[in-house]
Amino acid sequence: MAKKTEEVGGIYFPFPFTPYSIQKDFMAELYQVLEAGKIGIFESPTGTGKSLSLICGALSWLRDFEQKKRQEEARLLETEAAPINDGKDQPLFLSSSCPETPDSRSPAGEPDWITQFVQKKEERGLVDRLKKEHTRRKEREERLQRIRHNAQLKYAAKRERQEEDETERLLRLSREVLAAGTGAEPLEQLASGEEELVLSEYESDEEKGTGNGLDEDEDDLEEEHITKIYYCSRTHSQLAQFVHEVQKSPFGKDIRLVSLGSRQNLCVNEDVKNLGTVQLINDRCMEMQRSQHEIKSRAQDQEDKEPKRRRRKPQAACPFYSYKQLQLLRDEVLVEVKDIEQLVTLGKEAGACPYYGSRFAIPAAQLVVLPYQMVLHAATRQAAGIRLQGQVVIIDEAHNLIDTITSIHSTEVSGSQLCQAHSQLSQYMERYRKRLKAKNLMYIKQILYLLEKFVTVLGGNIKQNPSMQSLSRTGTELRTINDFLFQSQIDNINLFKVQRYCEKSMVSRKLFGFTERYGAVLAPRTGQPRLAGFQHFLQSLQPGLTEVLAAPVEDGEARAPRPASPLMRVEGFLAALTTANQDGRVILSRQGTLSQSSLKFLLLNPAVPFAQVVKECRAVVIAGGTMQPVSDFREQLLACAGVEAARVVEFSCGHVIPPDNILPLVMCSGPSSQQLEFTYLKRELPQMMEETGRILCNLCNMVPGGMVCFFPSYEYLRQVHAHWDKTGLLARLAIKKKIFQEPKRASQVEQVLMDYSRCIKCCGQLRGTVTGALLLSVVGGKMSEGINFSDNLGRCVVVVGMPYPNIKSPELQEKVAYLDHTLPRSPGQPPPGKALVENLCMKAVNQSIGRAIRHQKDFASIVLLDQRYARPPILAKLPAWIRDRVEVKATFGPAFAAIRKFHHEKSGLP
Repeated sequence: MAKKTEEVGGIYFPFPFTPYSIQKDFMAELYQVLEAGKIGIFESPTGTGKSLSLICGALSWLRDFEQKKRQEEARLLETEAAPINDGKDQPLFLSSSCPETPDSRSPAGEPDWITQFVQKKEERGLVDRLKKEHTRRKEREERLQRIRHNAQLKYAAKRERQEEDETERLLRLSREVLAAGTGAEPLEQLASGEEELVLSEYESDEEKGTGNGLDEDEDDLEEEHITKIYYCSRTHSQLAQFVHEVQKSPFGKDIRLVSLGSRQNLCVNEDVKNLGTVQLINDRCMEMQRSQHEIKSRAQDQEDKEPKRRRRKPQAACPFYSYKQLQLLRDEVLVEVKDIEQLVTLGKEAGACPYYGSRFAIPAAQLVVLPYQMVLHAATRQAAGIRLQGQVVIIDEAHNLIDTITSIHSTEVSGSQLCQAHSQLSQYMERYRKRLKAKNLMYIKQILYLLEKFVTVLGGNIKQNPSMQSLSRTGTELRTINDFLFQSQIDNINLFKVQRYCEKSMVSRKLFGFTERYGAVLAPRTGQPRLAGFQHFLQSLQPGLTEVLAAPVEDGEARAPRPASPLMRVEGFLAALTTANQDGRVILSRQGTLSQSSLKFLLLNPAVPFAQVVKECRAVVIAGGTMQPVSDFREQLLACAGVEAARVVEFSCGHVIPPDNILPLVMCSGPSSQQLEFTYLKRELPQMMEETGRILCNLCNMVPGGMVCFFPSYEYLRQVHAHWDKTGLLARLAIKKKIFQEPKRASQVEQVLMDYSRCIKCCGQLRGTVTGALLLSVVGGKMSEGINFSDNLGRCVVVVGMPYPNIKSPELQEKVAYLDHTLPRSPGQPPPGKALVENLCMKAVNQSIGRAIRHQKDFASIVLLDQRYARPPILAKLPAWIRDRVEVKATFGPAFAAIRKFHHEKSGLP
């Protein structure tokens, strides 16, 4: 348990050690935000123990919340007559997890006995719900306690799986014996298994939603959702690190934590996992699930139908999806804190699916850890079984939250994909035309019409090979959604109904099964070699080839890895077109040939999807090491989502390092008095590149260990590197520091970092001429976020110029225009669009310079090479712990002297 328990304002916070004062402040403020149901923006620099503060602050609140709720439940169950009134006196902690009771105020003129009867009925209903909750909670706690303290039960899932495997083996042998000797009888004109590809009758647009895929005897896998905390972060590695912090915390032994991930991360069925792409894995998993729940009904059907006709062979069900195994896995997940890798290992041992096992554990979990895409996207939330009503959401590493929401809800479809989808769907319709009901044919024809019009608006012809079609007009156009619909001549089609049809009929999945079954969708005339897959798909669209179905691919044939169905991408684009006209734009990109051209939907208002999150949740916390400038979060996200300013709380703490452990400098000119202003027009001048090299040479002579220099872009880094090599500056730099360069491929980053680290360590031991290493990197690149340049790995961080985004980008121009039109302009402030461009630049800079200081005893200098950093509006956008200590140096001499003095003192040199 806790080594320390800190009391702050009457609240007890268990902590593994004595916390910093800023951690106490952080936890106390976080507790109050959760208690009051507010929206918090929390900034705590890297190295200040933000993760532990989040864990201990949030879980202390949850501990107290649950205790109050249990006490209130006990009081109600004892009296069995809790006053309901009009809900005003009902405690907040009950109303957040229990359904709200109906208004019991009697309408004017109703007799008292009717009012009393209704009130008593409501009271009994509330007590009955509490009794059921209490009973289920007690059963769950007893079950988990037994597993926790009984080694035999802990491995029950694994043992059960072994017994089931043996039973399944015997059943399979029995089936083979029974099947021997029966002749293959074709079902009309369809091959065995092909019936699954035919769309079921589509009843109506208002049909009821499908169930959750569970049989009746599996209902108890779903429990009522208790009040919980959803913790989200950007990557699986960050989530794993957070889970390990929880394991080490005072709450690690008792908390019920569930780690969620995608099927790609959690699937243990090798046949499915080997499909590769996320979409294919998802689709195959869903197909196998449906087969699992159809097996029972098919068995019954076989008894009822005529015995002479042979039934089609069902799609194989997933062996890792079974009620008993999932029930055992769910409980084992809740007993002990596990990260994703540990969850997968447990699933393999138990023979149960970790993806569904973790999902079924959500209702009873107290802390759910997941990538924030799963929370921010409504369809993904629903698919994962995440319910936000009355819950707490903490979004960590949230500096890119707005960009992430925009990216998740933006989509692009290429001309090649449009043509592929049209060709595949046309053949599907021809193949099964006589079996498809009228409504299916109507919607398929509408989708084909949409595809044809999308290709036409790009300037192409749906019947020709997209790679061979050169477009007469090239360039980029932006359209509002309504203008695009009119231009495409599809404004008379109800896209909401088409979207609903695609979702309910699962036409894209049927189409993918169809194309997968036949390998190559199209084949040339007899006598020519049969095409072997999608890699030759476009070839088959060339004029002169007869479009006939290829033979089905045999089971033993090798298949090339297949991309997801192009119709799935089209469905995403159609769904985007149902966005409100003012909140999005359509970008028509015409690039030489039709296959290279594309239609892209750009979400302009990220507040729309985020509004649902803040509306449903009890409280939302947006946290990060560098959240400045926070105006973006307040204006673009929260205010536009309808959040009142009074509900938003900002908290920013300083750093734990002493003030003299950091030296931030703005350098306005170089050694030869060249003014430093790296605008697009000036930065490629030879004298600017040479001045940058001379500054770095001077810094390399006095800074020990490692230096990291960030450039505005990969292209500019390439130009500067080539110029230095040509002028001999690169050789001068290499005298003192071995030079490393950020690779463009993500797979090479780890190796470069290892070599960089090893070089610095060796130089420190040898104490020769080379004193360390210089890493040339890019702002916003792979090394500007999440990389630890602590201690000797980053004694000096240099940022060359101001990395403004490309203002000529059509997407950015449209976003700027949208903000200027939508947001009010504050007196004395720049227009919202201009502020956005500055904020994007400074967010990227803040992320880069935050790489240097990683713990209390660390030290580093930060050098900003551009006189524009000295402007007060720009300085104001730096993190407070850096801004308060920054020094502006107009000339190189005083700047160099300050840096030399700083490093001599910190390194103990004379």
